[in-house]
Amino acid sequence: MIPNKQTETLLADRPSPETIAAWRQDFPILGREVNGKPLIYLDNGASSQKPRAVINRLEHYYAHEHANIHRGVHVLSQEATGAYEAARETVARYLNAAEARECIFTRGATEAINLVASSWGGANLQAGDEVLLTVMEHHANIVPWQMLETRLGIKLVVAPISDEGELLVEEWEKLISPRTKLAAFCHASNSLGTVNPAKAMIAKAHAKGVPVLLDGAQSSAHMKIDVRDLDCDWFVCSGHKIFGPTGIGVLYGKAALLGAMPPYQGGGDMIDVVSFSGTTFRGLPERFEAGTPNIAGAIGLAAAFDYLDSIGHEAIAAQEQDLLAYATAQLQQIEGLTIYGRAAEKVSLISFMIDGLHPNDIGTMLDMDGIAVRTGHHCTMPLWERFGLTGTTRASFAFYNTREEIDALITSLNKIRRLFLG
Repeated sequence: MIPNKQTETLLADRPSPETIAAWRQDFPILGREVNGKPLIYLDNGASSQKPRAVINRLEHYYAHEHANIHRGVHVLSQEATGAYEAARETVARYLNAAEARECIFTRGATEAINLVASSWGGANLQAGDEVLLTVMEHHANIVPWQMLETRLGIKLVVAPISDEGELLVEEWEKLISPRTKLAAFCHASNSLGTVNPAKAMIAKAHAKGVPVLLDGAQSSAHMKIDVRDLDCDWFVCSGHKIFGPTGIGVLYGKAALLGAMPPYQGGGDMIDVVSFSGTTFRGLPERFEAGTPNIAGAIGLAAAFDYLDSIGHEAIAAQEQDLLAYATAQLQQIEGLTIYGRAAEKVSLISFMIDGLHPNDIGTMLDMDGIAVRTGHHCTMPLWERFGLTGTTRASFAFYNTREEIDALITSLNKIRRLFLG
């Protein structure tokens, strides 16, 4: 991370140790041990831990409210339906969507991207059309478009990045041509931490008549999301990365775009009338939520958003940027360690390599000290190919992590280096 005025302000406003300790008490799993050592969870980029507010809300739903929704006249069905649709309202407020019906519940960001690719892409793209990506995309924002490339004959165009891991925005803009029918890119890189200038990029794409899908799977845990301010056409996120349940995510889309898209799947609850001679479909959001949805997941996700609002996004950003700056400074003191991803604006994760050590060995040895990190390609194989690597070790921080945990990481890494390299 390169210090700037925004970062300096955040660090000055970082929460007190007492506040951080109180936050940690909200997460039961942080009190457990791994291999006889206190758990130090630094794999938040893969999946975050869950606060009691979410766990308790899930337990309450299953103990007191569970029934199928939208179909029953009995009390439990009505209560479950009310809770599910109230969750949609909460999600819409959290993302600042214009209407709740613009928020579609999915299994995660991956399914949300696949929904847009299959529905909008299948109806609007044809041979020779181009979809503009970046080299830092997660596989979930590559493979669905490749499947359309095979099926329809579209072309994928990939924008480059700098050695520091920043998108070359001018090069990206030059790649927008009359054949470009969609730009899809990550708000923040899950491997480099790079925060892309999404609002400016969306404006540039719109100026050339190109709609934008913004992958917020990594950004939504670290910053306040305002889809109307961003003016993205679609935005996707995953609950399990935002302190919510697994198996739930959100596709936001502008109502006019979603309303013109054909259904993604067929089944119950997304239909108006069915006969063997034909079927008519419901409007938004039901037309994209076939079958029984993850009711508990949606309710739990709303509880996670309420919890984050109670903490405050400014406090979260201040704590995480402090952790990022501290960890960066400490890791740079380790001989032979290289950090990949040195953008001026980053979310709180660091990918690194240590000369002579394989990431998997590092991850295994850290686990013996109770420290959980990620190793491998992090579902960004083309990105690491650009750097001549097959993967890295990644430490990713949430607001409940501490400087003391980073100190333990550094101590363990130095011990591992001495053990393997002498």
